[in-house]
Amino acid sequence: MRNPLQAVRRPNDPGLRAMVGIGTAILVAAALGIGQPVFAPLMFALFIIAIVWPVQGKLQARLPKLVALLISMITAIVTFGAFAYLTTWAFSHVGRYAVAEAGQFQVLYTQMTDWLAGHGIEVSDLWAEHFNVGWLLSAAQRVTTMVNGMLSFSLVVLIYIILGLLEVEPVVRRLRRMTNQAAAQVLLVGGAKVAAKYRRYMLVRSLMSAVTGLLVYGFILLCGLPLAREWGIIAFAFNYIPVIGPLLATVLPTLFAVAQFDTWQSAVLVFGALNLIQFLVGSYLEPRVAGNVLAMSPFLVLFAVFFWTWLWGLAGAFIGVPIVIAILTLCDQHPASRWVVEVFGAAPDERD
Repeated sequence: MRNPLQAVRRPNDPGLRAMVGIGTAILVAAALGIGQPVFAPLMFALFIIAIVWPVQGKLQARLPKLVALLISMITAIVTFGAFAYLTTWAFSHVGRYAVAEAGQFQVLYTQMTDWLAGHGIEVSDLWAEHFNVGWLLSAAQRVTTMVNGMLSFSLVVLIYIILGLLEVEPVVRRLRRMTNQAAAQVLLVGGAKVAAKYRRYMLVRSLMSAVTGLLVYGFILLCGLPLAREWGIIAFAFNYIPVIGPLLATVLPTLFAVAQFDTWQSAVLVFGALNLIQFLVGSYLEPRVAGNVLAMSPFLVLFAVFFWTWLWGLAGAFIGVPIVIAILTLCDQHPASRWVVEVFGAAPDERD
């Protein structure tokens, strides 16, 4: 007689596997969220190591290992330091300009609240309740805490990078000696492809960000808006964050245009032109430069940006898409997981 428990506890039951998979995904997401101080800088470090390691490998062929490591680290620090300095400089200038033009923004706010009140929408009480001196002090404290957190985050990333660059070769040797050579090949081949895609991703993203920044700078300069250089640099920096970054890079200058010009039509024109620049670069020029190497579902890109932003904040917004690139590339190395790439990534004949 058949045991009824065997019908319930079948190991190949698709429903059971689905429940186990969903539960595992939830537990992994919770662990990543709780372990943000450890995992977020680790992901950034791995991303940078994948980009920097080929340079160090070439240097090690001609120089001692520690000298090559020092040159690689100095190059990485100078590059990311210059990026951080330019971005901070641009935002500080925009902040000072906003403070200097506070009176104009107050007039704009008064006009807006009067117009809304005339249409039956009261916002003045809400503004007085939430946007007061206490709120400003709290916002200043949050900004200070965020800056200190970024410094600590950068220090942890730097330590990970130094240790990781020293460990690349030993890890490769250990993988080649693994008993499970199938898993070793997935990691070795997949890791090499991930590193190549990361370098291509950063090259394309940097080039497109530079083009976007120059176009935004030229347009704002032509319009007569102040802070053209600053808005160009901010557009350059925000373009590294898919979806959210380009949106912020168009909304912020538009708000200043509303305060600068006398007519709302001019502000709408600025908003439309900035969005046109972002669309042409992001939807027309970038796919032709990047090709199909980094192709993935737009839904997956949007989900990755919002999911990792929710999980890790600003760091997640930057690193979310590279994490998805790594997952898709590794899934493509094994027949059992290749369906993930076929659903969310490039078509089979478009993958490298």
